[in-house]
Parts: sequence; C-alpha cells; structure tokens
Amino acid sequence: MALPGIHHRESSLVLSSDPASNKGLQPQMLRVDSSSNQEERRIRAALASRREPLPARQRKFKGGTTSFMLAMHVGAVFALLPRFWSWQAVLVLAVLYWTTVLGVTLGLHRLVTHRSFTAPRPLERILVLMGALACQSGPIEWVGLHRHHHKYSDQPNDHHDAARGLWWAHSAWMLHEIPALQHVERLTGDLQRDPFYRWLDRWFLLLQLPLGAALFWYGELAGVHGGGLGLVLWAIPLRLVIVYHVTWLVNSATHFCGYRNFDCPDLSRNCWWVAILSFGEGWHNNHHAFPHSARHGLRWFEFDITWQHIKLLRSLGWARRVREASYR
Repeated sequence: MALPGIHHRESSLVLSSDPASNKGLQPQMLRVDSSSNQEERRIRAALASRREPLPARQRKFKGGTTSFMLAMHVGAVFALLPRFWSWQAVLVLAVLYWTTVLGVTLGLHRLVTHRSFTAPRPLERILVLMGALACQSGPIEWVGLHRHHHKYSDQPNDHHDAARGLWWAHSAWMLHEIPALQHVERLTGDLQRDPFYRWLDRWFLLLQLPLGAALFWYGELAGVHGGGLGLVLWAIPLRLVIVYHVTWLVNSATHFCGYRNFDCPDLSRNCWWVAILSFGEGWHNNHHAFPHSARHGLRWFEFDITWQHIKLLRSLGWARRVREASYR
C-alpha cells in the first residue's frame, strides 16, 4: 500500500558490516517494508484523517514561551540594524551557529536521542552543552519529545503533527500546552538517572549569561563597531532565532516538500535545502526509515555534514559502535 509518488527501494538498503553497531536497525527496516498488517493500515489511514480542533485547554497560548519567543525575534531584528554590524559579529554568529547546530544534530539528536553511536562521557556532555545553547528546552525534554515524535509521527497525537498544517508543525505547537509532555519522563529513563542531565534540563537558560557577559566585555574592550551590545545581539537573539527556524523547518518543511526514498507510514520527505541549513537533518525520510542510523544522507548526492563530523570522531576513536545504513 504505497502513498502516491513514492518509490519502493527497501531491497536497496544495506547495513554496516558491524553487527553490534547495527543492532536496532533491522526492526526499522521491517517497519518500512511491511504494508499489509493491520497496524500499518491504521497508521496510514490516520495520516489522511481530518484533524479535530484543539481542545479548549490547548488553545490558550503559554505566556512564558510566547513572551520569550517574541523577545528573541525582536532582539534579532534590532541586531540587524546598521549600527550593530561588524565583522566580529558575523564571525561570532558563524562560530556559534556551527557550535549550536552541531550540538543539536550530533549531540542531542543522533547521539543522545537515538544512540546511533557511543562517545566518551566527557565528549557526550560537551556536545549536549553545545546543544543546550540552542535554548530549545532542556535536554531531557528535548529528547523525550523527539522520541515521542518518532513513536507517533504525523499521527493525531504527534505534538507537531504535520497534518495540522505547516504553521502548526513549524512552531505553533510549542506555544500551546501539548499532552506529549506528560510522556517525557517515561521516554527518558536513561537520562533521568543522570544528575548532569537533570541539572541542565532545569537550568539550560543560564548558559546564555556567561556567553553574553564574555562577548559584551570583549566588544567594549576591543572597541568593536556596535560595542558589546552588538556582539550580544548577534550571538544570542539573532543566532537563536536563526537556529530555531532551521530546526523548525525539519519539523515542517521536510514533512511537506521534497522526495521520498522509502515508503514510511508518515509524511517525512528529503529536502536538500533544509539539509544544507541543518547539517544533514533535512534527509528526513531517510531518518524516519532508519532513525537509529548515524548517517542520514544515504545516496551519493545527499551530503550530510553531521555524518562527516561523526566519521571524523570515529577516526579519532571518539565515536564507537556507529550504526550506519547505506543506500545502494
């Protein structure tokens, strides 16, 4: 039972030669291949079902989250005023963009959420701290919600269900109360036991304070055009807003536009321009077919920047038991 415009290529997918590394990949292949069982028929029917309006308790905006997002977007607009432009600001933005996006894709997503490879504990914590700089909630909540998304992708109980529309999938979902939050603790037992993750989940916003203070001090001391305030505006609100929308595009655009290599029972698609911006996360259909694979870009033209970083870590001995799917 194929969705329109989707090609079956299940037999073309092979796994890495390391059986231990690929433990957990095979069930995902079965999920992609099977189209006759009753559960999959139910899932596919739900994709096209009409969504009921949000319950009254969910229609109200969350004051704290909404206010924070508005403040960051206003700050990003101010950062673009000519008085705050400088080459130092551009450099700071570029370095922190790489740091933050890689922390999300490599740390929070492929390492911690899906355990597609293992890394020494100090490296894992550095990567998670890099991801926490994105201010996309704490690591436990981030991981729990993402695991929930894979469990119910594009179903009515998916918290950024693409069938509710592009705006909802992009960012509107986070401005409202979502039932998925009730399942975070159940889905993150491996992280709940770690004091580091519990602390960071509560205090992740504080990471912006030493960053902002250091940049303000440098900007004032070095006489940067726009001063310390200019560097802070480029490093925090402007960076956060750009990274927010890049991350949200993975939830929205890659469930609406692009092509599909695999007939997954969801709306995931591969979108090249999202993949460029998000360091490889835009190969989303591949990822939904094999969520435990550290490699998302499976075809020769699907360049995956995060995967290149993982290969570098593996060559240094810092990434082991790497789970890898490949397309042939």
